[in-house]
Amino acid sequence: MQEVQSPATRRALRGAAALLAAVTLGLGGCAALNTVNAEVSTFGTWPTERKASTYAFDRLPSQQARGEQQLQIETEAARALEAAGFKLAEKPADADVMVQLGARVSRQDRSPWDDPFWAPAWGSRWSMTPWSRPGWRWTMVPVRPEFQREVAVLLRDRRSGEALYEARASNDGATEGGTMMLGALFSAALKDFPAVQGEPHNVSVVLP
Repeated sequence: MQEVQSPATRRALRGAAALLAAVTLGLGGCAALNTVNAEVSTFGTWPTERKASTYAFDRLPSQQARGEQQLQIETEAARALEAAGFKLAEKPADADVMVQLGARVSRQDRSPWDDPFWAPAWGSRWSMTPWSRPGWRWTMVPVRPEFQREVAVLLRDRRSGEALYEARASNDGATEGGTMMLGALFSAALKDFPAVQGEPHNVSVVLP
């Protein structure tokens, strides 16, 4: 015998279904907002039979002088290395590979003449508003800065010093992005390790 649901029960079920759909949509939206897209290029001759093992960071003299800043960069890169199968060696002398890192953020104030399709930053233009007559007016539009974020990872055999794998990742945006953005770029750079694709290609990662 089929159970007959009351109007109140049906309304409650519809409300629960709507709530579930909203939560699911919200989670999908959050994932989209946390997705970082990067342009990645990888190079090298990592042996097919060689497994990811232990590593140690190899700091250049200029990086040694940065201290805490370099440590933050290494902390972000360590997560990407761990995801690729590597483990930090207890002592550098015990490491299988040495890892060199590069990271930089550069700012560029875009000129209005960089792209002919951009609206000019200054000059006369036609405008019409509800409170004025149509006509040419002189306007000023502030130039927005653009930040280019880049990271690089180089893996060397500790014993021979041979460069085995190199990965680079970059993207741009309206802010510097901080160390979390650099961590996402390191993750994108090593996402397909040990595969090699020298042609720049898009890689997407999700921030934690």
